[in-house]
Amino acid sequence: MRSPLSFFAIVTLSIRLPVLLLAVLSASPTWAASAMARDGGTLQLGGVTYRLDGIDAPELDQMCIDEHADAWACGVEARDQLSKLIGSRQVRCEDLGLGTSYKKRHIGICTVEGEGVSLNQLLVRQGFALNFEPYARGRFREDEAGAKENRRGLWKGCFVAPREFRRGRKDGALLGDSCRPDKDREIRAVLFPDSPAMPPGCSIKGKLAVRARVTGNVGVYHLQGCRSYPALTKPDRWFCSEEDAQAAGFRKAYNCRATEPARM
Repeated sequence: MRSPLSFFAIVTLSIRLPVLLLAVLSASPTWAASAMARDGGTLQLGGVTYRLDGIDAPELDQMCIDEHADAWACGVEARDQLSKLIGSRQVRCEDLGLGTSYKKRHIGICTVEGEGVSLNQLLVRQGFALNFEPYARGRFREDEAGAKENRRGLWKGCFVAPREFRRGRKDGALLGDSCRPDKDREIRAVLFPDSPAMPPGCSIKGKLAVRARVTGNVGVYHLQGCRSYPALTKPDRWFCSEEDAQAAGFRKAYNCRATEPARM
């Protein structure tokens, strides 16, 4: 005869097992449609923005030089390549937690349905992103070497590493197969133009500023409604959203902030 205690234990276990199974399944990444590329290394999946782990892709407003020595909007091209890789297929992302520099974006390893390797790796393999140390821990080093050797993506032209572009390092190392030492000054003038072109739909102006370091930022961004917007004719960066600007380390210009109503 089964004791009341053992019967109670069995009933309790039978109730808890489905709950535990549901918890495990909900914690696992699931396939989701409507993933959207924000830039060459960032995608939006549902309500979460993922920065692809271990890679460094061109910023949306970054310029490069192509194999014909012409100016090339490589940041836009990198975003478009990520969009093409996704297509209309479903995507799932392994969430590695919130980023260290911008807490509203998650770090992820994302895979598109039907592919055996991650989008992170595919972008490096195609030459539209770099192996990004120390975060990559060497995972994409061979993919980068193959892209460089076969002149794929960015490597067919001339560019600076995205991290150098973000810092405004105009003396950063030139990378790619089409970099000519005798044209160093001309190349850098293209990669860091005095008046960078605005990418379509990206009207927020960013200016690198030493004073922004007081608040732990690298620069200041200006919205169209800011009093300072018209006077800023030579921005260093362009952003499509305030979230993008903040993720890049820029703070909002103080004259953009709403003023308190006058006291009567």
